[in-house]
Formats: sequence, structure tokens, C-alpha cells
Amino acid sequence: MKFGTKVIHAGIEPDPSTGAIMTPIFQTSTYVQNAPGDHKGFEYARTQNPTRKVLETNLAALENGKYGICFSSGLAAMDAVLKTLNPGDEILATSDLYGGSYRLITKVYDKFGIKGKFIPMDNPEAVAKKITKKTKLIWIETPTNPMLNIIDIKRICKIAKQKKILTCVDNTFASPYLQTPLDLGADIVLHSATKYLGGHSDVILGAIIVKTKKLADQFYFIQNASGAVPGPQDCFLILRGIKTLHLRVQRACKNAKHIAKYLVAHPKVGKVFYPGFKDHPNHEVAKKQMNDFGGMVSFDFKDDSFSTAKKVLSNTRLFALAESLGGVESLIGHPASMTHGSIPKAERMKVGLKDSLIRLSVGVEDVDDLIQDLESAFSNL
Repeated sequence: MKFGTKVIHAGIEPDPSTGAIMTPIFQTSTYVQNAPGDHKGFEYARTQNPTRKVLETNLAALENGKYGICFSSGLAAMDAVLKTLNPGDEILATSDLYGGSYRLITKVYDKFGIKGKFIPMDNPEAVAKKITKKTKLIWIETPTNPMLNIIDIKRICKIAKQKKILTCVDNTFASPYLQTPLDLGADIVLHSATKYLGGHSDVILGAIIVKTKKLADQFYFIQNASGAVPGPQDCFLILRGIKTLHLRVQRACKNAKHIAKYLVAHPKVGKVFYPGFKDHPNHEVAKKQMNDFGGMVSFDFKDDSFSTAKKVLSNTRLFALAESLGGVESLIGHPASMTHGSIPKAERMKVGLKDSLIRLSVGVEDVDDLIQDLESAFSNL
């Protein structure tokens, strides 16, 4: 079954009791049993819910995995991954990653003796040299947030397997339409399904997808024991969004390519970060492991001025100034003060995240209107 068919049909059947083509929202907290232990596979809604089960099955199919486990948010999913570690363990994470991920590692798990080491991962051989006996998990984002650096998933995972270290790839920016990390050797794929999977900026949800029953059992246990589960309506909304995932991402990629080219030619713009450019670091890796280059574009200004960035951020009309990404509408954001505000400035600067950096989540509007919107904002400079 090809991807465009999977998003609509994988794991989804008409409701047997009514024939409803859409998976029903099973809005219930518990399930009636005929006798103790004699039930229809569902006991309590924190543990199982039919709507959530369909979504988990569908997500597993999209990532070419076997098991999907859903959580109340992307960070709740990440929290479940980190809960598999023990005091004294070390996480090797990309130095350019989502601010919330950095915060969870450094502010929550550090005090339990689980340490994060944040390093550039563009060179797999350099990553191998940073591995120690304490390293138990390699945390990969690619493309990274917000610098859009590309990490060679296959080569990093090969190194990790040789040393019996788990790898988790945050696939939020790419979505399973553009890349499937499990096929490249990753042990765990994670999503903030809030973003491209949901696609309509109306729901918060996270997911983990794995291939092995051993890992799946660990995550199902944590899901039930910790209780950070999504409600059935949230699951329904993600299922609804997934049905058009391939169409939305195709359009976003096409629009982003046009906007990146427009930005490169603008006299006020400094550097444009977009994996589709031939001079973008690891562009050839992106070509190999992705089906397209994504709908995200970041850029800064030649004068490196926050005041310049602020004028643009405050004067767009179609690009809404807001956190998040991956929706049908285009968003514009300031990572240094928004999504990455929890990362100390010195750490941000090490990866090139300047105060003048702007991140665009390019939506599915008409690209001519989006470019005109940016042009109008630039005219205020």
C-alpha cells in the first residue's frame, strides 16, 4: 500500500456497529464487563480507547513500524522515552534542537542523574568520538529546529547499533511523508503530532512508533502507568488531519522552495537556511533520506539586528506571529524569544541561532500572496 493510500485506509475500517466511515469518538471513561476479566478488549480509558487504538495503528503503518503509542503531547512522548533511562545514563543530543526538548533534559531529568550532552551531529564520525560508556540514548532531530541542519540518520544509527545504544529520531519537521527513520535504522520515531500530522492547529498530541515488541511493551506500560494520554477527540482530530497529510506537505514544500528563493535574493536578508539549497550543509544527505526538503525556512538579517527582525515579525498579515508549525496556515516566529527561549543565549549562539533569526512555517496558501505579504513587511525596514 502506497503512502497516499495508507493515510486514508491503514488500520481504519468502517465502524462495525453502524457502518460509519469515520472512526467514532469513543467518549467514555470505562467499559462494561460481562464478568471480571471478561470484556471486549477494553477495561479503562486511560489504558485503552478504541479511537486511540485506530490512530496508533495508522501511525505505525505510516512510519513502517509495528506499534504506535500515543501521548497527550510531543513532550509527553519524549518524557516516556527518557523514562526508559536510569540515573547515571547519558543522552547524546543534537546541539540544535527544540527548546522544550532541551528544557526537559536539562531542567527535569538532570536532577535525577540523567545527563544530556549537546553536540553537532552533522558529522557522524565526530558523533562516534563523543560516545562514552554512559551513553544510552542518541537523540536526533532532522531537519533540526530552527537551523534546519541535516543529520545522516542511517550512519548515526549504524554507529549506535554497534555500541548497543538506542536511537530516537524526532521526525516532527519532516513527517512520515518525507522520511521514515525506522527504515534507516532508528529504534524509535517520535512526533509532535500537533504539527504536520494534525495539520490544522487545533489539537495537541504526541506519538512514538517502534518496530519491536520489547520497546512497545515498555512504552505501553509507561503510557498507562504515567497516564499522559490523549483524549478520544484529540485522536479523532489527528486521524482527520492525517488523511490529507501528503497533499498538505506537498504544497508546503512547493511553497517553501519559492519563498526560500525569494529570501535569498532580498538585499536585507543575511543567511537563508533551507535544506533544498545545494550549498546547505548535508544537502546531499537530505536528498538521499528525504522525499522533499520540507515546509520550513529560517533566515536572519545582514545587520544581525533584533529590531530589524521585530519590524518584519510585527508587520505580516498572512504569516501569523505564533508558536508551532505544520498547519495549513503560514506562521512566522522568533525562536530566540519563543520556541527556544528556554535555551541560554550562549548555547543558542553556538549553533548560529541569532536574535535576528526568523523561522517560517510555510502553509498551503497561494505562494504569490505569501511572498507579497513578506514583501510588504520588508517595506517597513
